[in-house]
Amino acid sequence: METPQPAGRQHDADRMLLAAMARGESDALVELMRRNGPWVRGVIFAACGDAGLVDDVQQEVWLRAWRRAGTLSDPAKWRGWLYSLAYHAAVDAARRDRRRRTLLGWLSALRPRRGAPHGPADRMVLAEEHQRALRAVEALPELYRVPFVLRHLSGWSYRQIADAMALPLDTVETRLVRARRLLRERLSAGGEA
Repeated sequence: METPQPAGRQHDADRMLLAAMARGESDALVELMRRNGPWVRGVIFAACGDAGLVDDVQQEVWLRAWRRAGTLSDPAKWRGWLYSLAYHAAVDAARRDRRRRTLLGWLSALRPRRGAPHGPADRMVLAEEHQRALRAVEALPELYRVPFVLRHLSGWSYRQIADAMALPLDTVETRLVRARRLLRERLSAGGEA
C-alpha cells in the first residue's frame, strides 16, 4: 500500500511528471494517470452525466494530455489545465452521444422490441437502485452536478473545486448544498429527474 504524501509534495511530484511527459517520457504519463485517474473520471462523469461514456472519454483526455504536456505555460496550474481538458472532452462526448442517441431512437422505432433478459431478483433490485441513483445525479443541472461529483465521488476539497472551476469558495458550498437537496428530493420521492 502506498504511503500518502502531503498535498504540496504530491503536487510537486505531479508537476515533475508533467515535465517528464513534455520530454516524451511515457512512464510519466502512466504514473500521472495512476495518481490522478480517479478524479479525472469524476470530472468526466460530472460533465457528461453518463457513466457509459467515462472510459472512452478518459482515454481521449490522457491522449490530449500527452500531446499537449509541453504547452502548459504555468506548471503550477497543471490541475486546472487537466480539469479543463477532462471537462471539455466530456462535454464534447456528451454532445456527440446525444446526436447518436437521437439517430438510434429514430432507427429503433422502426424495429420490433424484445424483452430484456432476467437475472436473480436481488441483483435486479440492486442494479435498479444503482441506476436510479446515477440517473438522479445525471439529472442534476450541470451547475450542481460538477461540484457534487468532484466532492463526493472524487474526494476533492471545497478549495480544490473552487480553484479548478474558478469560483469563490462560498459559491461552491452553495452549489453543493443545493445539489444534495435536489438529490434528496428526487430519491425520496422516487423520482429520477
